[in-house]
Amino acid sequence: MKGKTDRLALSALFVAVMLVLGYVESLIPIGGVPGIKVGLANSVLLLSLYWLGIPISIYLMLVKVFLSAFMFGGFMALPYSLAGGVLSLAVMIVLIFVVRGISPIGAGVAGAVAHNVAQVGVAMFILQLPQLVYYMAVLVLVAIVTGAVTGTVAQLLMKHLPATYRPVAHRKTAE
Repeated sequence: MKGKTDRLALSALFVAVMLVLGYVESLIPIGGVPGIKVGLANSVLLLSLYWLGIPISIYLMLVKVFLSAFMFGGFMALPYSLAGGVLSLAVMIVLIFVVRGISPIGAGVAGAVAHNVAQVGVAMFILQLPQLVYYMAVLVLVAIVTGAVTGTVAQLLMKHLPATYRPVAHRKTAE
């Protein structure tokens, strides 16, 4: 990535794409089960981690969560989205930058599982329904599949977009 203007433009594009994907997915029920979405916006967040690095990705996730809650979900959606986004991003950061060697698919799966665990954990706390732990088991199984889809999308995009977007996670420290 060349300069600050390029980073800013790509960041704005990423936020816009995440918002559109999130909105479109909210309109499409999957399997008739509440809370199940493919999570294609997570593919964009994965791209951001690899191409733009951790600090920008944190900002993008926060902007996406707050704008989505404001525009589409209402105030009550905010704690669920924020918990899911924070835990998901934290897990992906650890896997990509600390553990290393994890593919975008593996990071996507782990991020999706973490997102669902966080959201159900918040629901259990807010609603005082510990029996939601059983629903969490269903969502974790679904997250394995949806996370593999989002990770695959991110991996394919990384292979087919310009070489100037070399992943931050794989750059040499000398650069």
